[in-house]
Amino acid sequence: MLNNIGLPGLIVIAVVFIVLFGKGKVSSIMGEVGKGVTAFKKGISDGQASEEAKTEDKKDKASGP
Repeated sequence: MLNNIGLPGLIVIAVVFIVLFGKGKVSSIMGEVGKGVTAFKKGISDGQASEEAKTEDKKDKASGP
């Protein structure tokens, strides 16, 4: 379904979105989306770092005494 939208369809959707919500509201929505994406990426990297720390702790305990 979304494979057939193309550039003209995206432009029409963007124009309708701007008309419905107004320029100021669209910019604030995009700012919130950007903050959400940033928080998501930070959460992913923190989760990976946590998993790596757990793996290193397990290796240290296994090769310990």
